[in-house]
Formats: sequence, C-alpha cells, structure tokens
Amino acid sequence: MMKAVLVMIIVNLALAFVNIFLKKVLNEGMDYFTILTYRQAISAIFLAPIACFYERERKLEGHIICLLFISALVGVTFTQYLFLMGLEYTSATFSCAFLNTVPVFTFIMALPLGIEKVNMRKVSAKAKVLGTFVCIGGALMLILYKGMPLIKQEQEHIADKGTTTASASKIKKWIIGSLLLTAGCGLWSSWFLIQARISRKYPCQYSSTALLSFFAAIQSAILTLLIDRSKTKWILRGKLEILTVVYSGLVGSGLCYVAMSWCVKQRGPVFTSAFTPLLQMFVAVLDFSILQEEIYLGSVAGSVLVISGTYILLWGKSKEEEQNAMKDSQEDEECMNNFEDNPNVASKLRLKGEQGLSELQVKQLAIEVTRS
Repeated sequence: MMKAVLVMIIVNLALAFVNIFLKKVLNEGMDYFTILTYRQAISAIFLAPIACFYERERKLEGHIICLLFISALVGVTFTQYLFLMGLEYTSATFSCAFLNTVPVFTFIMALPLGIEKVNMRKVSAKAKVLGTFVCIGGALMLILYKGMPLIKQEQEHIADKGTTTASASKIKKWIIGSLLLTAGCGLWSSWFLIQARISRKYPCQYSSTALLSFFAAIQSAILTLLIDRSKTKWILRGKLEILTVVYSGLVGSGLCYVAMSWCVKQRGPVFTSAFTPLLQMFVAVLDFSILQEEIYLGSVAGSVLVISGTYILLWGKSKEEEQNAMKDSQEDEECMNNFEDNPNVASKLRLKGEQGLSELQVKQLAIEVTRS
C-alpha cells in the first residue's frame, strides 16, 4: 500500500515539473508542434523496447492500427496542442485545474452512448450526478471569475515574450486560454471512449501507447511543416529546451505512464486517479516560486469545486463497480449451485472434463451454459 502511495506522489511531482518546464519554454517562444513532435518521438523510442519485451506475442490487426491513428490524432496531437496553447495564455496552476474535469466530461459523453447508466434510485448514481454538477460549477468559476490575487509577487509581472500587456489584454488571453483548455478536455474525454474500444480488442497497454506516441510524433511533424516549413523551428536553443523535450518525453510520457500502469494493476484505477489533485498542488507551489505567477481567488475556489466534484464522481463510480461485482458474484454462485440439476449442462461438463479442461475452466463453462 505505502509503496503505491509513494510511487503516485513521485509521479505527480514529476508531472508537475513537466508542466513548469513546458510553461517556461512556451514563454520563451518555443513552437507548440515542435514540442509535441520531440516529446512523442522520445516517448515512442522509450516505450517500444518495453512493448516488444512484454507484449511481442500479440498480433496487431489493420483496423486496430486505424483506431490507434485516430486515437493519436484526437487524444494526443490536437488535445496536447490545445493544452499547450491554453497553458501559454493562462498559468500552469490554472491549466492543471482543468485536467480534473476530464472524468466528468467523459461521464457526460458516455451517457448518450449507453456506456454509462444512471439509476437515480441508487446512491452511487446520485453521487455521480452531484459530482458532475459540482465539477461543472467549478469549471465555470475558473472560466468566468478570476478574482483578486491571494499572493502577490513583489516584482511587476512580466508577460509572455518579455512585453508588458494591459489588464484588458490579460483578461482576453485568460478567457481564450480557458476556452482552449475546455476544448482540450472535451477532446481528451472523447479519447478515453475511443481508447476503451481499443483496449477491449487490443489489451496491450505498452504497445498501444508506443504506437500512439509514434503516430502523434508523425502527425505533429506534418502539421508543423504545413504551417511553417522553416528549418529553424526544429533547432533546440539552449539547455532548457533540450531538457524540456527530453524530460517531458522520457519522464512525462514514458516513466510516469509505466508507473501509473503499475499502480492501476496493483491498486485499481480509482486509487490511481485519486492522487490527481496532488499534481495541481505541486504545480501551484512551483508556479509561484519558479515562474513568479500570482495565485488568484477564482482559481483556488474553482479548483476546490472541481476537485470536490471529481472525488464525488469517482466515489459514486467505485460504489457502482462494487455493487456490480457483488451482483455478478451472486449470480455466478447461483449458477454453480444449480448447474447439476440441468442435464444439458451436466452432459457438456462431463464431456469437457474428459477433454482435460482445468477445474476453473469447467466452472466458467458451467456459468456460461447455465446463463444461456
């Protein structure tokens, strides 16, 4: 338990530095797609050997490759481009606050598709709906209300590209950044739905992520060339830009992903996602101390609502999964208790037992045949 907790704390601290480094190089004028191309290429190079070692026996079909290409375009290339633009126009702390709305966006999108269902007679369903409204309220507060600065820097705030902007210009950039982050969250949420379909047909996490990074690197490079064919965009200037692309690719998209996958396997997805607010806390401290960004009342109040709503939603989701697991277990037990009374089932099981199936396989077959 403590090992998983420590891993998730380190992961969120590492991701906080990714956001700070990205904000720093964006302030200095580094191109969005150049960052994406280098980051995803490094991630693909790192994950490819791991995928080959652990998942080399699984065959990759053509339609899965097509789905992965679409998934990379929606969930990596366009999503991260919007997030990087939103990050440049706002702050690292503000951008991270929007990441907590992704589970809610995903839940809302999954409802009309029938992936998620809401039975208002159950406490778990009420919790999911309540969490959704609280989170949406927090997101609206983040967008519409900036508020007074809670902690002011002594020196005058220096805007991007080293120029001082007027207050009206700052507010305009803040609103544009908020809308870009909202669009990014929407795309990322839709990516989860696409990825869920891929995972059912191709449950190889390392291979699929390596291919996602590979496709995203190619897509970002093509878009960069279409927008601006200048060769100077590809030249990394200074140690900070080199450190940022290597660190964000190797650690942010590589090591952190492997660590989170391990935590999901050990403790489950709810446990892993519960540590997400730590990222925002780490970023807020680093944002203020390193980037000299001011912390505003609207950002803090909105973040509290977003995090609270996310936790309520995740709690409702975990309770629903527990109830479904308990119901399935009871049904399986009833099937096993009654299968001997069914001559059709008994004859099939005797035949399969003679064919050398294990006891577990025979039990699974009994449940399947009894339900049919």
